[in-house]
Amino acid sequence: KRDFYRYSRNITDILLVLKGATLVIIDEILLVRFGLCQLRPQHATSDLKQTLRSQQLSLFFSHSPRRTRKKKPCKYWDVPPPGFEHITPMQYKAMQAAGQIPTLALLAASTTISGVTATPTPVPVASSQMTRQARRLYVGNIPFGVTEESMAEFFNAQMRLAGLSQAPSNPVLAVQINQDKNFAFLEFRSVDETTQAMAFDGIIFQGQSLKIRRPHDYRPLPGISEQPAFHVPGVVSTVVPDSPHKLFIGGLPNYLNDDQVKELLMSFGPLKAFNLVKDSATSLSKGYAFCEYVDVGATDQAVAGLNGMQLGDKKLIVQRASVGAKNANPTSITETPVMLQVPGLQGLHSSGSPTEVLCLLNMVMPEELVDDDDYEEILEDIREECCKYGSVRSMEIPRPVDGVEVPGCGKIFVEYVSAADCQKAMQALTGRKFANRVVVTKYYDPDMYHRHQF
Repeated sequence: KRDFYRYSRNITDILLVLKGATLVIIDEILLVRFGLCQLRPQHATSDLKQTLRSQQLSLFFSHSPRRTRKKKPCKYWDVPPPGFEHITPMQYKAMQAAGQIPTLALLAASTTISGVTATPTPVPVASSQMTRQARRLYVGNIPFGVTEESMAEFFNAQMRLAGLSQAPSNPVLAVQINQDKNFAFLEFRSVDETTQAMAFDGIIFQGQSLKIRRPHDYRPLPGISEQPAFHVPGVVSTVVPDSPHKLFIGGLPNYLNDDQVKELLMSFGPLKAFNLVKDSATSLSKGYAFCEYVDVGATDQAVAGLNGMQLGDKKLIVQRASVGAKNANPTSITETPVMLQVPGLQGLHSSGSPTEVLCLLNMVMPEELVDDDDYEEILEDIREECCKYGSVRSMEIPRPVDGVEVPGCGKIFVEYVSAADCQKAMQALTGRKFANRVVVTKYYDPDMYHRHQF
């Protein structure tokens, strides 16, 4: 059975062996018939058996896998989820920010590895009075008129969706709501589940962004982590901890609200945390904010694209918070600001005059352009999408060359017949995803494009 199974898996090799056997038989017959060798038919048959035996042994014990070309996705562009084909990517992101689309599960309740189902090991449920302070969370900015039952049901469902529930029953034991002061307290069954629930800080519940904190009487338990172990997709925390990737955004007009500033920042990728600093007395913006991206690679892209951008009568100052906001020098920015199309912010920043050439950034890496087949597939995929918004005259995707520094490698240039078509493409492609990367766009000088000054 084992040999038959191996034969079944290597049918191509079997055919090659049979072909070789046929050729050996023909050779032996011709050699014997025309007297070109001294072998008799019976000797030839014996030699043939020895040849077949050696080839069979080689097939069974020294099989070398053939090089197979990896399967590549047919499309690199983001595909709208089922039921949302009729809306644009920007509209979909706005619906996510408004809480109109449910948060996706981060982890499954169980995972399958090599056919074996593994479930998280439940931790002991600590419900004693000694751990009660560590099992409670403060929830602020709750919706008006919300009931304790609906809030408990919401958090229990989110815990199960994210795979954080460590036992079959509900992780939330009790909810206490103070309607007058618009806050609530949640009590969980275990300390570990309480800590992991802090990852929902900033989650949208009935149109409100919840503010989740430890209560004032909280005392850390020895050996217990105080921060959640991961980030929940789609949830933007309202606390931005100090880290090398924390960004400072200054020079914001005071009339911009949280959603507008977040949309501006999310053009470079999903946010892990965001905080627009406000006056405690008036609740008005103080003109600066802090944020951190889920993908730390988007940090430098946001700095390069936003620092020095004109917003109304102000210029943005965007840099890592560790550098210090007072050391910024916006006049030193020499790069052309990256164009961003953000709902509610159009017309507030200097967009420059549209040209016929559109430059697409953060779509491909140089190493993805080395293989000819990969390059042609990417080129065709981008051309097909760009043609939806106007007549494309030409395209350029600089490729890497060994030992040569190629200008513009990793950028994509699309020349349209008219500036109007180019503007339409920019509005449609900015913020889209290509190969799971957020597309950044800007206009490019046609003369430099034609001179191949990339």
